[in-house]
Amino acid sequence: MKTAIKKAIFPAAGLGTRFLPATKASPKEMMPIVDKPLIQYGVEECVRCGIEEFIIITGKNKRTIEDHFDSAYELEDKLRKSGKQKLLDELNKLQQIKFAYIRQREALGLGHAILCAKAFVREEPFVVILSDDLLNQDSTTLKDMIRIYEDKKAPVIAVENVPRENVQRYGIIAGKLKDGVYEITDLVEKPKPEDAPSNQGIIGRYILTPEIFDILEKQKPGAGGEIQLTDALKTFVRKKPIYGYAIKERRYDAGDKLGYLEATVDFALANKELAPGFRKFLLERMRIG
Repeated sequence: MKTAIKKAIFPAAGLGTRFLPATKASPKEMMPIVDKPLIQYGVEECVRCGIEEFIIITGKNKRTIEDHFDSAYELEDKLRKSGKQKLLDELNKLQQIKFAYIRQREALGLGHAILCAKAFVREEPFVVILSDDLLNQDSTTLKDMIRIYEDKKAPVIAVENVPRENVQRYGIIAGKLKDGVYEITDLVEKPKPEDAPSNQGIIGRYILTPEIFDILEKQKPGAGGEIQLTDALKTFVRKKPIYGYAIKERRYDAGDKLGYLEATVDFALANKELAPGFRKFLLERMRIG
């Protein structure tokens, strides 16, 4: 897929406290779903859309992300000599991609993490991926969002219908639905259910334009004492349009333990090599109770 959008930002500086102690020394972005870490699924999703440059915002104890996308000469040589070409090809398929790493010294929120990438993005539109919002490996969400951006020439954010009792976990939009796309009029970060303008929650896929950086530089801390991207988008939409794309596929909240387990099961059942044996195991466990 050819697109004018060539850069993607992956905020990965969070502490991953919901998965402690597993994330004490290893980032949640590196937690595996079957045989790939979460962040790799997001990177491959972008590659399928023609994105070529990746900016990963890291923090302490995140070096394993850099190592994962780097060459591993000894391992590659061993695989080559052992004739394990399929595994070697799997390791090498992301080697041609350009990665840049920026350290976010303090976890000051998603908005601040994106602001850290300003010098690398410059005057280009860009994608933001939150890798713990996991989509199926044949997902078309980002492709659809890019098409909307190319038509509207304005930011596009992915939204999902969430239960009213869960709206306080999300940024929530207000807007008018037209031809399958929301024309957003307002955004609220983590509102109480009674204050939410809708139940359309923002999920971890954004296409943004460089104007957002000027807003983020002036943005005051919001919910949780952090610089919230939703608050900056709220300011943005007062001057220029933002569109919401209602996703049409299953999203897994892999930053939550239950969502992570659900993703692991579904992705394993979608794996042609694992599915027969794994399905048999699950059925046997269900019989046992």
